[in-house]
Amino acid sequence: MNKPISRRTFLKKSLGTLATLTGLGIGGNYYAHNLEPKWLETKHKIISHPLIPKGFHGMKMVQFSDTHLGFQFQLKDLQAIVNKINELDPDVILFTGDLMDQPNKYKAHQKIPLVLNELKAPLGKFSIYGNHDHGGYGSEIYSDIMEKSHFTMLKNTSAKITLLTAEEIIIAGVDDAMLGKPDFEKALFGIPKEVFTIMLSHAPDLADISRTYDIQYQISGHSHGGQVQIPFAGALVTPPYAEKYREGTYEIDSLTLHVNRGLGTTRLPYRFLSRPELTVYEFQAEK
Repeated sequence: MNKPISRRTFLKKSLGTLATLTGLGIGGNYYAHNLEPKWLETKHKIISHPLIPKGFHGMKMVQFSDTHLGFQFQLKDLQAIVNKINELDPDVILFTGDLMDQPNKYKAHQKIPLVLNELKAPLGKFSIYGNHDHGGYGSEIYSDIMEKSHFTMLKNTSAKITLLTAEEIIIAGVDDAMLGKPDFEKALFGIPKEVFTIMLSHAPDLADISRTYDIQYQISGHSHGGQVQIPFAGALVTPPYAEKYREGTYEIDSLTLHVNRGLGTTRLPYRFLSRPELTVYEFQAEK
């Protein structure tokens, strides 16, 4: 028979439980606000395909995305990322959109090129538009920053990466799906079928369009990996065009898609079970 619990004991246990839950809440808030947003993960991916020329074997690309400067991520954080990317010694650098959280309200945009110009990539630096880059009348602000930072802007266009051996691959990019006008036909115009082609799309769900073209690999951001993931329930928020493909690598017919979780935060200054990500891609030519 259970011994009756006294009112004093009940109150003591109840207060102890409340204190524990409060402590967990405070600790969880501190972790999600102060720790995980700065706990960078560097992911390494191998890109292997019969169309990759042998001269590209070992070539390295680094992708960074969704910095959202001015919200939680600041210039000092961008400088740290630039230093990290340079340590990785990439041949190519890709930025897949959402540089500033609110371009027309960010007061230090003239300082951004001073930082981004430190990035070193002998075979080129390429960028595309995200929805926040267009938002707040920011389209021209963003394009001006990236031009001054010596990035090639791919807005429904493509660029060749050509080696001294005359071997080449293609990097194409489409405009943002939410606030821009993505045009795959224009982006891919004139690209031969036998040339390995990478599509940069801020919105990962456009992979369902990429799969219908002669595109072998799509690289995206936008989702933040859900930014805050609730155990057993999933992402707290998934933005439009990142509802189907949220994070990680997917095989979709003959297309491979990788969705980078980004570096910054938006709307809520938290990350939980969705660490910021740099992605390193290394090419392997098939023998």
